[in-house]
Amino acid sequence: MTANELRSILHGGERVVLGTCIVSPSPKWPPILRNCDLDFVFIDTEHIALNRETVSWMCRTYTAMGIPPLVRIPTQNPDDATGVLDDGAAGVIVPYVEKPEVVRQMAGATKLRPLKGERVRRALDGETLEPELRDYIDDHNSDHILLTNIESVPAMENLDQILEEQGLDCALIGPHDLSTSLGVPEQYDHPKFLEACAFILGKARAAGIGAGIHHWLPPEKQVQFVEMGANLLIHKADAIFLSEGLQTQLREIRELLGQEDQTGDAGQVTI
Repeated sequence: MTANELRSILHGGERVVLGTCIVSPSPKWPPILRNCDLDFVFIDTEHIALNRETVSWMCRTYTAMGIPPLVRIPTQNPDDATGVLDDGAAGVIVPYVEKPEVVRQMAGATKLRPLKGERVRRALDGETLEPELRDYIDDHNSDHILLTNIESVPAMENLDQILEEQGLDCALIGPHDLSTSLGVPEQYDHPKFLEACAFILGKARAAGIGAGIHHWLPPEKQVQFVEMGANLLIHKADAIFLSEGLQTQLREIRELLGQEDQTGDAGQVTI
């Protein structure tokens, strides 16, 4: 899948696209993931310590495999957005957006490149570009995807204005921060959390853009978000699959050997 195809699916909603969070920068990982039938990968530089060079080779490797990489940047700085696009990202995920002005600035960074400074500010304010420049800008940025994290009560209050911003391709729920902002931290079955998810996902789809969530719930729980309107799911992460699989099989080995389980409950890994 190309970035352009992914972007088209997000807006069209003809099917649900599925990806996972990639924590490991190991070069052994891409060949393993090649056969996992991923539509995209999510690379998080907000909470995971990955330097720019590492992110760049990850992006270019997954792109070459036909798996568009979506990169969450650590700030709302447009320079961070242009940086990861220069490094090969198919899409930029902006963290903890609560105001439409942030989306507008990020749209300038991702959809009006290489305009900068005063020129991009004037374009964002509605100044008409010369026809030749307009064609160049549209072609240059046709495969850039802009996603915004919606993960707080203020973001929900401003959601209509956020979704009206030109250039936005997908609203993505951050469940941990959203549940915390709602006052029900990590209570993912709580009515307040589920109602908020339905509100965000429904609003995004009604606006004609993608609606997504990154969660680590089991598959039967993930389906509920699709029923609410989601057409993008980031399912767990490589670290979570490793932790769950290793814990389960070591426990099984100890049981077969008649050994008491000494590992204890390490708890759920979250990203």
